[in-house]
Amino acid sequence: MDTTRAAFLWVIALAVLESATSVELTFELQDNAKDCFFEYIQKNTSCTLEFQVVTGGSYDVDVQLLAPNKDVIYRQVKSQFDSHTFTTDTTGDYAICFSNEFSTFSHKLVYMDLQVGEEAPLPGMGHSTVMTQMETSADSVHKALLSVADFQTHHRLRESQGRKRAEDLNERVFWWSLIETACILVVGIGQVCVLKNFFSEKRPQTYHRLG
Repeated sequence: MDTTRAAFLWVIALAVLESATSVELTFELQDNAKDCFFEYIQKNTSCTLEFQVVTGGSYDVDVQLLAPNKDVIYRQVKSQFDSHTFTTDTTGDYAICFSNEFSTFSHKLVYMDLQVGEEAPLPGMGHSTVMTQMETSADSVHKALLSVADFQTHHRLRESQGRKRAEDLNERVFWWSLIETACILVVGIGQVCVLKNFFSEKRPQTYHRLG
């Protein structure tokens, strides 16, 4: 790879890493709790909200997306994951609320991704003329890198969810095996005691009259 091509790809990587149009957050939602996050968004901005419950309980939460005037834009009840795209009507603080109030003992680990606005073009590619072959290739590589980053995020979420389920299953198997072992020991000891009573020699009783 020559120096020009290496520098060109490095610019693309920086553009992907420095993109400020996406807010990703992983947080713990306690049982019987509700957490809200606020984002100041300009009017007529295209946004996408994506969430997924990684661990906890039945992997479900209640979700609400509220406009600055408290109007409900989006709502989900006991949902495990979803994605919603919307365009803002007014400028102000938009609230994203996650509720676990229906759960009394199970807390959840929730992943949220809020993309605000369109993806910014690569440096030097914001013109209105026809793109050159180099610019077309750069744009293709840029989109491919974004797709790879998105796939990596979802893969990490699925890996975390699978690992948590495996740990829960392993814990259940451990306690079930422990209970079975205790039951076997109790039954075995009880059988030994019963058999011991069957084969133990009883002394004959003798009655004597006094006087």
